[in-house]
Formats: sequence, C-alpha cells, structure tokens
Amino acid sequence: MQTTLFNVNKLAIAMAGLLLAFSTQAAEITLLHAGQLLAVPGTKPTKEQTLVIKDGVIIDVLQGYADTVTHNQDDTLKIIDLKQAFVMPGLMDMHVHLQGELGPKNDSQKLRMSDADVAMHSAYFAKKTLLAGFTTVRDLGAKAEQIYALRDGINKGWVDGPRIIASGGVSVTGGHGDVDGMSPDLLDLYTEKTICDGPYDCRRATRRAIKFGADVIKITSTGGVLSDTNTGTGQQMENDELKEVIDAAHALGRKVASHAHSASGINAALRAGVDSIEHGSYADKESIKLFKKTGAFLVPTLLAGDTVVQMAKTTDVLSPAIKEKAIRVGGDMIANFKASYQAGVKIAYGTDSGVSHHGDNAKEAVLMHRAGMSNMDILTSATVNSAELIDMSASLGTLEKGKYADIIATSQSPLENIETLLNIPFVMKSGIVYKQD
Repeated sequence: MQTTLFNVNKLAIAMAGLLLAFSTQAAEITLLHAGQLLAVPGTKPTKEQTLVIKDGVIIDVLQGYADTVTHNQDDTLKIIDLKQAFVMPGLMDMHVHLQGELGPKNDSQKLRMSDADVAMHSAYFAKKTLLAGFTTVRDLGAKAEQIYALRDGINKGWVDGPRIIASGGVSVTGGHGDVDGMSPDLLDLYTEKTICDGPYDCRRATRRAIKFGADVIKITSTGGVLSDTNTGTGQQMENDELKEVIDAAHALGRKVASHAHSASGINAALRAGVDSIEHGSYADKESIKLFKKTGAFLVPTLLAGDTVVQMAKTTDVLSPAIKEKAIRVGGDMIANFKASYQAGVKIAYGTDSGVSHHGDNAKEAVLMHRAGMSNMDILTSATVNSAELIDMSASLGTLEKGKYADIIATSQSPLENIETLLNIPFVMKSGIVYKQD
C-alpha cells in the first residue's frame, strides 16, 4: 500500500512540474509605440501611447512610450516603432465577394475554372484585401464549400487573409441570386440547393445553408443590377418567404443580410426583422423609420454603384439589360445614402468588392466622404459599427485591453485626409504583422 501511495505522489509531483513548465512557457510580447492612437473610433485620438500585445491580444494600453513591461524571465520583448504614424483598429468590410472580380472573362472562367481554381483565386483576393488594411470581412456570396474552407484555413493559419464571416445564400427561383444568362442545361447544372419557393421551402433552404457552415444568411429581397435579365430591381421575395428565412436563421443563431434596392423590398425585409440592408439604393422615409425602429444597419456599397456606372458608360463588358440597370441604380445610390445618413440610420462599411477590384476597398471611404459623411463617422462605420453588426464587439472594433490586436497605421491622419486610407503601410492581424512598409 505504501509503495502504491509513493508512486502516486511521484506522478502528482511530475504532473505539477509539467503544468508549471507549460504555465511559464516563453512568450513574445510586442510593445507598439503609436504617435497618434485612435483606440476607440468616435472618440478623440490620443498621443504617445504604447499598445502591449501578447498571444495576438492587447493586454494593456499605456501612456507614453514604454520600453519594457513586467514579464516572465524567458519572455522576449519586441518593439514596433510607429511614433510618426496614426494608429487605429483594422478596417472591416461587411460586403465582399472574394471568389472573383467583375470582368469580360467571367463567363469563360465559370466554365473553365475548377473548384480548386476558385479556392486558389479566393485566397489570392483574400491576401490582397488583408494587405489593403481590411482585417475582417463578411463574404456575402460565394461557392459555399470553397469559402468555408478559406475561412477555416485562415483561422488555422494555413493561409494569409482577413477574418471571414461567410454567408449562405437563400434566393427564390428566377430572382437575383439564382443563376441566369446560360443555356437551359447549364441553368439546371448551376442551380444551388438553397434556391427556394414559398415560405416552408425557404425555411428548409435556410436551415440547409446553416447546416453546411453559414455564419450569416444572405437573402435577395429585390432584383439586382448584375442579374442578366430584365426582371428589374423591385421586390422579388414575398413577405412570408422573408419572414420564414429570418425567423429560421435567428432561431439557429444566425443574422440575415438582405440585398435590396427598391423601397418595397427594403421595407418588407426590415418589417420581417432583417439585420442589415445591403445597397439600400431607394430607401424612402418609411425605410428610415424602420431602420431606426429595428436597429438594422445599412451597408451602402457606393463603390459597387460607381464601378458599374463607369463600366456601363465606357466598356462593352455588361449586357444591355445590365447596363440599363447599372446607370439608373448606380447613379441614384449616392443621394439615397446621403438621406439615410443625415437621418441617423446606422451605417456599417461595405463595398461589394468583387464588383470592384479587391484591394481597392478603401475607395468606398472616399465616396462616403464625398456624399457628406464625416471622416470620423466613416472610420466608426468600418470598425465599431461593423463589429456590432457581426456580434464581435467584445473582441474587435477598438484597440482596448482584451481585444484582438487587429491594427493598421497610416502616415497621415485619415481624420484630416480620408484618402490616406488608399495606401496603408502597416497591417497587423491578431498580433502578426503582415505589412510594414
């Protein structure tokens, strides 16, 4: 009995020593010296601050430029000198499509590219987006298996890219989001299993999308500019279909984003309880009341509108049906966004990149500024508001103790010149530096 007890005690001592070794394992601590620090967009920047970063998380924010902090003997200290820079949280884009870009070869690419090709293309665009200073994105339309794999690969550190909140799409037959512009045989081949008709079928489609990995549900309550049909941009999903999708998604803990151009489709989605409206091109007075009543966000995507207007006027890439819609809708988006912003609608930053070039995401900020949005409100929309939209305010959106070290730096203050965001020389995500020019 004594021998057994002795062996148990030896095992306990050995385990305690092993646990102690793990608990004192050496770590790298980064001290980031910020000349100007916008820790919480919406508040005044501070000067001469030190962000203390460990294991990808901000563990302290200190006044002055600290050269050391209390740490374990085996820890290493690294200093990043951004004393001449403006430092702020990483930007977020709440509406991207990482699997492609609008261009003259889209039709042939769809037929020629394998799923593996699409995945590689997506990884390339993801890296461009990250290096542009966008450390978190919401992808609202992609081949499900490939975008979920990219999301998971980035999270595991296999691939460099922004943190991805990936959607599953639910659309009605023949509506925006369903496949179009192909021969009948190819239409059948490319039709997704989350295309639905009627409220109960749309409930099924929503549950299927979540089952296969969707972080958020994307619906198309109205027609779209880039659908190669003349079905317009009015409401296409019926009220009962919208309600079933949103209720089913919410019941399974997922938010819903609705592509919507016409006022009727915007208002129907808002009444059904949607969490964000994408584009919102023809939001009216009722829309504004519903936005403010429900707390839903508007994701304006002005860059997409500007891109398709220019493309329609100067190239032959777009079909006649698309050109007409592009010029009409794209030309109207700015005025309607301005009205919504001035009325106090909550704005989350989104570009619809994939229509525009990936890596050009900051051009949205320039367009928002030209429409009358203050620079501080633009930065807030791309940080604090976006984090709230994706329910990640506890870990993203500001540079405070306990949050991910998603950090960008610019040579000038974007509060003074918003165009400085077009060239971001320093990008850190989860404590890892991806760009330092």
